[in-house]
Amino acid sequence: MDSFLIGLVGLGGLLALIAIRVPIAYTMILIGIAGVSWQSGPWIVLNQLKDLAYAQFSNYDLSVLPMFILMGGLASRCGLSKDLFRAANAWLGRFRGGVAMAAIAACAGFGAVCGSSTATASTMGQVALPELRRYKYSGALATGTIAAGGTLGILIPPSVVLIVYAIIVEVNIVTMFAAALIPGLLATIMFIGVVALYSYFVPNAGPAGEAVSGQELVSATIATIPVLVIFGVVIGGIYAGIYNPTAAAAIGVALVVAYGIVGRRLTMAGMRDGLLETARTSGMIFLILLGAELLKIFMSRAGVPQAAAEMLQTSGLSPMAIMALIIIIFLVLGCLMDSLSMVILAIPFFWPVVAGLDFGLSPDETKLWFGIIILVVVELGLITPPVGLNVFIINSIARDVSMRETFKGVMPFFGSEMVRVALLVMFPAISLLLPRLLQ
Repeated sequence: MDSFLIGLVGLGGLLALIAIRVPIAYTMILIGIAGVSWQSGPWIVLNQLKDLAYAQFSNYDLSVLPMFILMGGLASRCGLSKDLFRAANAWLGRFRGGVAMAAIAACAGFGAVCGSSTATASTMGQVALPELRRYKYSGALATGTIAAGGTLGILIPPSVVLIVYAIIVEVNIVTMFAAALIPGLLATIMFIGVVALYSYFVPNAGPAGEAVSGQELVSATIATIPVLVIFGVVIGGIYAGIYNPTAAAAIGVALVVAYGIVGRRLTMAGMRDGLLETARTSGMIFLILLGAELLKIFMSRAGVPQAAAEMLQTSGLSPMAIMALIIIIFLVLGCLMDSLSMVILAIPFFWPVVAGLDFGLSPDETKLWFGIIILVVVELGLITPPVGLNVFIINSIARDVSMRETFKGVMPFFGSEMVRVALLVMFPAISLLLPRLLQ
């Protein structure tokens, strides 16, 4: 059989295995090994496997992943999320829908030290949902707010998915962080606006909370200083060029541990759980990366990415039409797999297509702009049926709210995200302003 046809069969098998919920890492490893064996024989695969894993995992840039994962895991065990929500609620809780707005603001703040959307949703769900229940918020608005707010962790630096994308397309991680900051803040503002509009049109869904005393307002605000210091030292040091992201992540871990010990918030059990969680998550990411490399070898030999790039580039469609088509494909993929797997699997296929198009940007700026757009679309996969990983996480915490109600609650936020995607596509300067200033 022709090598290209073998590649198409492999692609069909890949989608079929994903559809029946086979873990993405095993799916890519299986298809990659089977495809190369079919093309060139099993001995070629064995010869590649002897040093492929080492070549992948010895990449220095990957060392930043476990450090940021550990920082986020320890931060969630030090109660930083409670401090952030307390302060946000002190400032915003008195307004209609204010407690939900506070949850969004706290999600953004916690995402800045956590870097994981699912961890942000899980942690803030446990912190904010009891308060939302206490003020009798509707199940749809309460759970929808936390599920959508959790997605902020994927874009606000430092973000694990952001780092993985930067490594795949070989763009500077620091510049990628800079490109993500304004779109991340824009999402936070738009989400707060969605809560305000929802509460205005459905007043009973988001009643106003209680105004706090001036003393409580000051105390709650002061309690957020450790978070601001950690974020400022880590991200500020990176932007200032004082240290690279790996060193910054290590410093962040040291600061979180010091804060946890001095404040008696981090126990030995919490430290152990954080380390085990980091090992499990890092191992999962590295296994997916290995599978993606095997799949890339197979597909490159078959010429599938090259054929896809040539087909789209000669289709007669404008670059913006092709970008719209890629966004739709990512939206569909978001219904089938988690965000990290989607980025690792799909970017090697679509980046060559985008790289060959003329958007009036330099190659490095195209990498940044495309990455931010795709990461926003990937966010949508966390709240899109039927997978909607954040929705499942929140539903497991708020068992009294049906899955249907939660999906109903996230739909206004989904609409807000679609508006943000359109803005980012039409106005690349939103993503590129900070990177250009840092040059």
